[in-house]
Amino acid sequence: MRFINIFTTLLITFAICGCHRYEAYENDAYGNFDALWQTVDSRYCFFDDKEVDWESVYGEYRARIHPEMTVNEFFDLLSDMLLTLRDGHVNLVAPFNQSYYRAWWTDYPQDFDLRTLQQYYLDFDYRTTGGIIYKILDNDIGYIYYPSFSYTVGEGNLDYILSWFKDCRSLIIDVRDNGGGNMTNINTFVARFIHTQTLGGYIRHKTGPGHNDFSEPYPILYDPAPQTRVHWQRPVAVLTNRSTFSAANDFVSVMKSLPGVKIIGAKTGGGAGLPFTYELPIGWSVRLSTAPVSDAQDKSIERGIDPSEGFECHAPAERLAQGHDDILDFALRYLSSLER
Repeated sequence: MRFINIFTTLLITFAICGCHRYEAYENDAYGNFDALWQTVDSRYCFFDDKEVDWESVYGEYRARIHPEMTVNEFFDLLSDMLLTLRDGHVNLVAPFNQSYYRAWWTDYPQDFDLRTLQQYYLDFDYRTTGGIIYKILDNDIGYIYYPSFSYTVGEGNLDYILSWFKDCRSLIIDVRDNGGGNMTNINTFVARFIHTQTLGGYIRHKTGPGHNDFSEPYPILYDPAPQTRVHWQRPVAVLTNRSTFSAANDFVSVMKSLPGVKIIGAKTGGGAGLPFTYELPIGWSVRLSTAPVSDAQDKSIERGIDPSEGFECHAPAERLAQGHDDILDFALRYLSSLER
């Protein structure tokens, strides 16, 4: 079946659903291609950071459109074009498929295995609240595993957890394999580790269609939790791997700037552009990074955050299979060496 036939069927389907259409572009292959390219051109925020020649991309990929193209082939063409941005926040979504750039983590070691953690370090005996796993490990070290910032963390959840660790000498927060989620959960967490208003980074917004049309940087400020809440003032280790992404990446950036906190493990996966979704004439949607976030020194964190100096380490797959998590072991040794 050719592109034009399936395309027409999809067009009727989306028209019945009352979906919004672009008036400026024809609802055919060329029109949808141009709508996507132009939307990215005017809205995407990391062209310079990624060193992408978007004009050249236009000529290369538009030339591949042909009358015999099926709707699946057209989707793949648009997806391949978006992959040139090398951005895990960029997706093309259709009723039958969704594109996703995976190389930001697939080209790196995993450095984590949940089964190894649960079996050999937690002994399948741990507490859970608000999506958080927590336990007191040897040498009175508190341990938190937070698998996703999509899990809402309530103030009461953190009060219970930190109160449970009241006699612990230090704390580990493990955000390996945390792919992000709701950024408001960053505020909830960070507020327990600060005592004055703290600069966490900066954000910029697009002010025009040019690739460098951005606002002045707006500071991202974090306020401490009320004194009625439980605060933490002892040493903290944050464990990271390449699959620490998006909101988790932002969390690591803020925590790295705080005194008494060490980032241990591998460089994070980045993902520092706040995404926004747009719709094409055919009814497919495209998700793009539109507002870049930087750290407290106004340095881009899109490419990831390095561990604290001298604290980079890895957990090889063969060691994990044998029950040894070398990143967690590194953190335990480090925290155990500190004086109370």
